[in-house]
Amino acid sequence: MPESNTSTSTLGVTLHDGKGTIRVYSANATSIEFLVLNPSDSSEVQTRLTLKRTETDVWEATSPAIAAGVHYALRASGPDGARHGFNNKINLIDPYARGVVRESARDFHNVVLDGSFDWQGVEKPNTPMSQTIIYEAHARGLTRGNTDLPDDIRGTYAALAHPSTIEHLKRIGITAVELLPVQMFISEPRLMNMGLINYWGYNTINFFTPHHRYASPAAIEAGPEAIVAEFKTAVRELHRAGIEVLLDVVYNHTAEGGARGLTYSFRGLDNSSYYRQDDAGNYHDTTGCGNSLDFSNPRVVELVMDSLRYWTTEMQIDGYRFDLATTLARDGSNQYDPNHPMLAAMANDPVLSEAKLIVEPWDIGLGGWQTGNFPDRFNEWNDSYRDTVRRFWLADLAAKQNSGHFYSGVADLATRLAGSRDIVDGANGPLGSVNFVTAHDGFCLHDLVSYNVKHNQVNGEGNRDGNNNNYSYNHGAEGEVSDLGINALRRRSVRNMLGTLLFSAGVPMVTAGDERAKTQSGNNNAYCQDTALSWVNWNLTDAQTNLENNFAYLTKLRRENASLRQTNFGNFETATPDSDLVRWYSEHGEILTEQQWHDAQQRTLLRQVRHVDENGTKNETLTVLHGNDDAISLTLPPTPGHWELIWDSTHETPPVKFSKHKAHSKLLVGPTSMLVFRAE
Repeated sequence: MPESNTSTSTLGVTLHDGKGTIRVYSANATSIEFLVLNPSDSSEVQTRLTLKRTETDVWEATSPAIAAGVHYALRASGPDGARHGFNNKINLIDPYARGVVRESARDFHNVVLDGSFDWQGVEKPNTPMSQTIIYEAHARGLTRGNTDLPDDIRGTYAALAHPSTIEHLKRIGITAVELLPVQMFISEPRLMNMGLINYWGYNTINFFTPHHRYASPAAIEAGPEAIVAEFKTAVRELHRAGIEVLLDVVYNHTAEGGARGLTYSFRGLDNSSYYRQDDAGNYHDTTGCGNSLDFSNPRVVELVMDSLRYWTTEMQIDGYRFDLATTLARDGSNQYDPNHPMLAAMANDPVLSEAKLIVEPWDIGLGGWQTGNFPDRFNEWNDSYRDTVRRFWLADLAAKQNSGHFYSGVADLATRLAGSRDIVDGANGPLGSVNFVTAHDGFCLHDLVSYNVKHNQVNGEGNRDGNNNNYSYNHGAEGEVSDLGINALRRRSVRNMLGTLLFSAGVPMVTAGDERAKTQSGNNNAYCQDTALSWVNWNLTDAQTNLENNFAYLTKLRRENASLRQTNFGNFETATPDSDLVRWYSEHGEILTEQQWHDAQQRTLLRQVRHVDENGTKNETLTVLHGNDDAISLTLPPTPGHWELIWDSTHETPPVKFSKHKAHSKLLVGPTSMLVFRAE
């Protein structure tokens, strides 16, 4: 456990030989104090320790007064000046604190933890990326609406470990839960003044402490040690079920906001060293959140690495998704550097060697969009995949309705299905791409097929917030309708996009609730909505149950058919264990011509994939994507045996039995639909 680490170089608190050592980094402070606080009244200082500065700008003190269970705060003094933010009257959060107590909106203090926990011999699942299906979920929102859970644990870490939650995840075929930020965060004053909160959590104030509000009331009452234990229990029980836990981490900025923001921790210890700024104290913000941590400072890199090692070892986390990751790799001149020490440290660290490292490969700064430019060790969110799938199944259909013509054909879609080699042509192959159609920000899948425009009025910003370019299509009417025909079209479009996602080469990520047609009533930026609007619905209609059953069936097909989860880009000639055979056909059962590839009105695509494993076992599938609202006659391409139809998106429920079809035979394909065949 970190608190018992006897290393003299460890920052934060370490316990050893019946005493404790506190070590804090600050290059510009003139003094730092460690205040032992009365646990019952944190305004009462029981002991003051003065830290001594070392040659490495680390301040330290050793004392028997530093022990497990001690409540404490830091205070720092330093020079005035545009780049500094010292105020020795403010109690500061230790950047390395494992436990933090929130007294009020502006008052926090730290607790020294013991950190012991019984993992009961449960180990990490270590699921290969080739078999991973990521489920992006909010730690509170996933279970807050589940009335099958006891009231006192709904929306908590304890609920993540409950059999009801785990059974759902297992039934629908999820291998990894990616939790939106659970490192301790706070809400922006602007939101609090509006009576709202930061629900998503992209506003971190401490990189080592689990967010207290997601713990059960009993754990919160017991204190930080119990909160950490409840979080660890959730991880352990998910691991016991074979489900990995990934964390969405926000190391690009902190909750201290812009240069005139409040002081909680980093600003009060060494504003000049932690935040990227000019000599006049103007922050260089590439995150849109007021500040950016300065990753040209090795101490900032060290902070993030120590945090990652802690969560990987002590919390047994399986991997990470790095928010606005371009900021983490900006050098001294604020330019993105693929060889940045931060990226190199993560890629080469032995503690992180088995961890999944996923990046959001952009930020809002100059040169921020870096999709495809991160080192091979990282898997990248693929926004081009998202936009292409949405355009093919939705925006192009809307264009046809409005203009009589489609805007695009099948070429871009084929590139995404095949693993986006134009973007991730590296050692990872297609697995370098994390494919998604929706995520926490933007429309959920049901709303994507139900709204042409965003409806974010409840966010209090006059509907100005949120993306206006969604490639959505409401199928003829805005919002919820009673029209049976429109609703049937919407459900089919959802099935088409889920099928496309799960059968594309790459790593699929689905947003929690999309498998059961969750709606946010057209809100595509529900970052401040901790209400039923954001929570996953657990009381399902028949249509929602049918969709969930379809999703579970699709993940089963992906598991059972290696040709539906390619790990290589393939070739056109023959299947080998290292390279699948991949061929592309038109609806006439013939190889697509150059003219057809570039014809915007060519809206039917057939993908044949033949996989051969090391033992010579073959698996071959044919995926048909028909993006036209007219039915067509399909001619099946050649195969030595016959084609067995194993899924048809025009059906509301998974198939009970399969139909067999000979090569070159014809069958009718319904409007805007998707079929999957297996060669037998």
